[in-house]
Amino acid sequence: MSHSRNGFLPDGRRFRRLLRRWFRPRPRQGVFGFIRRGRRLARRFKLAILALTAVVVVGLLGGTLTGRHAAHWAQTRLRWTALRALGKSIDRAEIDADWRHKRLYDVEQTHGKLQGVYNQYDPKMKTLLDYTGLDPDHALLRWGNFDRTLLLPSTIFEADDSGRSYRFRPNVRSIWVRNLRLKGGILAYFPVPDGPRFEDVVKEADAVVVRESLQTTNSWGLRGGEPDLGAELRGIVLGDSYMQGLFVGDDETPSACLKRFLKDRLQTTVDVLNTGHLGYSPEQEYYTLLEYAERFPPRFVVLSLFANDFGDLFEVLEGRGDWEENRYWIGKIDAFCKARGIPCLAVPAPWVNQIEGPRLAGHYPGGISNILKECGMAYFDPMEVFCEETERLSLQAAREGKPTLPNPLFNGRVGDGHFSPLGCRLWGDAVGRRLALILERLRVGGGGG
Repeated sequence: MSHSRNGFLPDGRRFRRLLRRWFRPRPRQGVFGFIRRGRRLARRFKLAILALTAVVVVGLLGGTLTGRHAAHWAQTRLRWTALRALGKSIDRAEIDADWRHKRLYDVEQTHGKLQGVYNQYDPKMKTLLDYTGLDPDHALLRWGNFDRTLLLPSTIFEADDSGRSYRFRPNVRSIWVRNLRLKGGILAYFPVPDGPRFEDVVKEADAVVVRESLQTTNSWGLRGGEPDLGAELRGIVLGDSYMQGLFVGDDETPSACLKRFLKDRLQTTVDVLNTGHLGYSPEQEYYTLLEYAERFPPRFVVLSLFANDFGDLFEVLEGRGDWEENRYWIGKIDAFCKARGIPCLAVPAPWVNQIEGPRLAGHYPGGISNILKECGMAYFDPMEVFCEETERLSLQAAREGKPTLPNPLFNGRVGDGHFSPLGCRLWGDAVGRRLALILERLRVGGGGG
């Protein structure tokens, strides 16, 4: 038997030590963490470039409009992914160029289908479309509703490449017609110019005329009378079809009601510019503000918003809207107003379904308040005012033995969800009360909205 102090070990222990020595893992050379991250990013970037090249080649080989669009879309998204992986931001000019490309593609796609659909209509319907400016040779195809392509009558609207996409033609009278069945079973609503042939054309097409919807535009291409630059209190209302006022008269729009309320409350001369256009979203409303704020210097601005400003209505209610894009444009509106000391009141339009059914307000209008909190704009949600008035009117109708539906604050009588004359007046009074407080606070030096 050997002894450990003389350098000898029992046979078993010596054998195990030899095994550990022979099979011990050899140490690897250490690599700094930032080097490993750099190598990882480089590998990702190379993979992205390979994928990008493959997509571009496939798109070019396709040689079609759709193929070229798909290639551009994939190339852009992969480039942006690579930039984000490298910790770089995307230039705003690139984002704007990508939107222009998408919109032009959508317009071209729609225009290619328009002739085929038009050919399927009977002669009476074609006559109405021709008269209105909705035929393939004259129809106005422009982007609107944030990410959609709109088919607009060229007798009522004209193109605008300054950022607004389209605008009303000045000095035009038109009336809305409804219940026209387009191809695909879609019930159509659109304004028709009020001219010498109006009665005969709409009668032949079996269109239902909404007589009270007579709409006129002034020399500025806006709904309502000529702007009063001498008014002591001037305001601008930005918005879409809710502010334009669908199926209501010129003196019944939300802007007209707001003007009357402020005039009575403040006992001064007031004019409110109604810049509402159906299909507008914050991007178009920003460029609208740029155009009219110099010609009609306002003491306040109202920004009306709706769920489809952020994408498909139902997707927005589920939280899948594009909030970041319109955070940018709402921020631009806010910055413009703040730089000039103009209070800007943001007002989400109440949706009738959220009053008569589940509220589902977490994303709309809740998401808007999150955006505005960051921008620091004043915010007023008239939803509760509409709910309370709906209940009051419903109870009154029930006591009198009258129907409680459709909701009298909206255009349910003509199958439309926009404000009725009664709803427009309620909106004008509610928003007017908030504006009066803001203006009074400014007068006494307490700061703006």
